[in-house]
This record gives sequence, structure tokens and C-alpha cells, in this order.
Amino acid sequence: MSGHSKWHNIQATKSKMDAQRGKIFTKIGREIAVAVKLGGGDPNTNSKLYDVIQKAKQNNMPNDNITRSIKKAMGETNAQNYDSITYEGYGPHGVAFIVECLTDNRNRSAADVRHLFDKHGGSLGTTGSVTFMFNYQTVIVIEKGNLNEDDVMMTALDSGADDFQTEDDSYVVFAGPDKLHSLTKAFESAGITVASSEVVYVPTNTTSLDANASASVQKLVDALEDLDDVQQVYTNAEFAE
Repeated sequence: MSGHSKWHNIQATKSKMDAQRGKIFTKIGREIAVAVKLGGGDPNTNSKLYDVIQKAKQNNMPNDNITRSIKKAMGETNAQNYDSITYEGYGPHGVAFIVECLTDNRNRSAADVRHLFDKHGGSLGTTGSVTFMFNYQTVIVIEKGNLNEDDVMMTALDSGADDFQTEDDSYVVFAGPDKLHSLTKAFESAGITVASSEVVYVPTNTTSLDANASASVQKLVDALEDLDDVQQVYTNAEFAE
């Protein structure tokens, strides 16, 4: 399987979000609301809701919060409608950016995102101007612990995974975007705990940055992630260690 770490670059842009639990819970709450609206409040029959609940648990969102979010989404007859929007552009030093949003006001989101790109020396692009540099795929991370590598790999490949990598302290599984639910369920059935499972944009090639360039790109990442409408930010930056 692939020897290079595609996952390292994703982790670098996720670190700040992982430290902001309160903001993460709010963002996951929006995802729960969208999932409930699309398929109802029962995760046994709503695979999208099941996947979001797994993401919530992986981010240590308390069960009470999850339950409240589901009940709120089910009980609100005049609930807010969230649109899913993806923005593409280039940040400082030519780094490619993909910004995923869930918003109840498309004009506000577009203005806020555009303002931050302009402020930090970047520019928004048209649809398709950046996404061709990424693969949109399921990424599942499993902590090694005492797990047997062959067992994890065979479970992954038998369940439709395309690629399997061994990192220092984890196994990383890559698959098509439609395989998130089936792979998560397969690992659950095999008694293998999943640390994180998402459909994400993985860069096919990266842009290497020195310390100063890394700092300026990270400022734009941080500013975008601080926006309430932004769910996730992806770049093809290879940040300096």
C-alpha cells in the first residue's frame, strides 16, 4: 500500500479545530440538523445521521448534547434550513484552499469568506478551479493499540477500502466517498474502534512551505475556521515542522 503519508497534511489543518470543542459541537449540531431533515431522527434507518453521530462521539461530544440536537431538529417545525456550499480559492504562496460551509445565509457566507481571502493575500476561484487537485474520499483513522495490522487491513479491504497506510501510532484507511457508512459499520462489527471517520478532501500533491510561509497560510486557515458557517478547511499546504 502507499508509503507516503497523505494524512499528515490533513491533520495539520485540523489541529486548531480539535482544540476548539465548543465550536466543533456547534458545527456538528448543524450537521445533525441537516441529517435529521433529510432522513429522520433514527440513526438505524438514517445512515447519514448515524455517520454524523459517530463523528460527534469521536470528537467527545456528550451523548446528552447529541440527543438534544436530534430532538431539537425533529421538533422544530420552523427550523433553519442550512445550505451546503463549497468555496475554492488560493491563499498566500499559491496554496490551494477548499472551504466547506453549512449556512442559513449564502450571501453572508460568501462575503465573509471572500473578505478573509482578500485580507490574507488570497483570492476566491470559480467552481472546479481547485478541486481537481484533491481526491474527495473517505478517511478512517484507527489507533494501533494492540490491534493486529493484518486483521485491520483485511477488514478494510474486504469492506471496499482502496488504500491502507500504517502511521507511527495509527492505521489510516482510504476509500470512495460512498464507503464511509459501510466501512464504519464493518469495523464496528469486527470490534475495531474507529478514532475518526470522515469524507474529506485529500490533496494529490502538496505545496511545501517554510516557517514564515506556513505561519501566513495558517493565519488564513485559523480565520476561516473561526467563522460560524465554516465546517472544514482543506489546503494542499505541507507546513514546516
